[in-house]
This record gives sequence, C-alpha cells and structure tokens, in this order.
Amino acid sequence: MDHNVPDWFEPLTEFDVLMSQNQMPYISLWQAAFDAAEEELLATWPQGFEVEKIGRLAFERLPEGEKVKALDELFYAYWSGLMNDREALARLAAGGESRG
Repeated sequence: MDHNVPDWFEPLTEFDVLMSQNQMPYISLWQAAFDAAEEELLATWPQGFEVEKIGRLAFERLPEGEKVKALDELFYAYWSGLMNDREALARLAAGGESRG
C-alpha cells in the first residue's frame, strides 16, 4: 500500500467526525504552507512577485515527508486546470459559452 495516499476506508477519527459535522474544509499541509508563503511575500514584496516564488518558498519549508504529497497535489491541480481549459475551449468551439 502507498502510504502517501490516504486510505478512505479507515475508520474516521473523532477529529474527522467533528470536521465533517461542522462542514470544515480539508486543508492540506501544502495548502497551509502555500497560504503562509503568499501572506509573507505580500507583506515583504508589496511591489509584486512571480507566483512561482510562492510555490518555491512553500515547498522549501515543507517537511521532507510532506513533499511527495505536495507534488501529487500540484500535479493534480495542473491536470485539473488543463482539463477545465480543454472543456472551455471545446464549448467555445461548439458555439457554447466559454464558462461552465
């Protein structure tokens, strides 16, 4: 079994139940690190910066054990964006709206 992939069939912890009951979104360590890096850069570089700088700073600060999961999230996000773009272009080519 790949230990970097959650086992959705494991029993829920008390924390999982509370998060679900209160409809709290799941935030991964990668998301939290990205948000923190963005906040820091907005405060220290008000003149602007490249978006890649956020990702690199966040990734560098992740514990080694979390970097594989973060890369998986990045790859999935890239793929999702690509699929959304393709679907929007197909709708536009078919004469439909460019937004879903």
